[in-house]
Amino acid sequence: MTILVTGGAGFIGGNFVLDWLRDCDEPVLNLDALTYAGNLENLASIKDDPRHCFVRGDICDRALVDSLLATHQPRAIVHFAAESHVDRSIHGPGEFMRTNVTGTFTLLEAARAHWNALEGSAKTGFRFHHVSTDEVYGSLKPNDPPFTETHPYEPNSPYSASKAASDHLVRAWHHTYGLPVTTSNCSNNYGPYHFPEKLIPLMIANALAGKPLPVYGDGMQVRDWLYVGDHCSAIRTILAKGVPGEVYNVGGWNEMPNIEIVNTLCALLDDLAPGVGGKASYRELITYVADRPGHDRRYAIDARKIERELGWRPAETFETGIRKTVEWYLANQSWVGNILSGSYREWLEKNYASR
Repeated sequence: MTILVTGGAGFIGGNFVLDWLRDCDEPVLNLDALTYAGNLENLASIKDDPRHCFVRGDICDRALVDSLLATHQPRAIVHFAAESHVDRSIHGPGEFMRTNVTGTFTLLEAARAHWNALEGSAKTGFRFHHVSTDEVYGSLKPNDPPFTETHPYEPNSPYSASKAASDHLVRAWHHTYGLPVTTSNCSNNYGPYHFPEKLIPLMIANALAGKPLPVYGDGMQVRDWLYVGDHCSAIRTILAKGVPGEVYNVGGWNEMPNIEIVNTLCALLDDLAPGVGGKASYRELITYVADRPGHDRRYAIDARKIERELGWRPAETFETGIRKTVEWYLANQSWVGNILSGSYREWLEKNYASR
């Protein structure tokens, strides 16, 4: 028995592969194009593990996907591969449409052909799990109830629009063709191996380098924060117990504004790595910059369905998860240093210089 993971060298996908092989013996076929956010260094600890088969390739390559399915006969596909950064989608939406929409369509068609050729228990047990985001639901007002699985889709960025389109494709392939799919919509993830374009790793990297900590607008944009290890356990639960055709919201029950996240990180760094950059406190580095276009004000996840129906609930509080995250980055500065390449610096200049 084997599972196929797409995007398994990225942040969430890489953590999922590592957790999967730590907790069970079932092999993983890992398909990743190794774009800027895909990093084989994330998987260094399993480099020689015979249970892990890595293939560099594009999910839009139908011939490649067909070949992998025919050769490895996976019992499930877990689809992480996606362009995922809102700011990048604003600067260049085309790649998001290609990967997130066309790529998902290609995988669904390949999976449908593979599934149709199966028989008996192999066919009834097959699953296609699609990993999506709470951003497809749009933005909430301060007193609105959190997003449930039946909340209407109102995406506000090229990124969230591309993910919403992929969600609709997955749903349609179940209702039209019977493909046994499940979908999860998660809140903001954080944890080890997070590419430092996102809020938490960017703040840690900049703080340790004594650079400004850029906070968009007034910093009061609210997000629900989910430790990546908890997200991985939720997906494993959905694979094991989820009902085909169902959607499950996955959240951390940790709703707080961005500026509070930044202040928390500064306090942790003051405790764990004091004095870097010659400042009395890392808070002195906080710099408010112009907000990004169309910035959603608040996301919040109602994760009661997955708890009620599948028995899953996050193990980490924000306090425990964020401390683990900061400690990991402090212990893995060489990983961070390898990420901070010239191309990454060019991206930071492109996104932040004009603010």
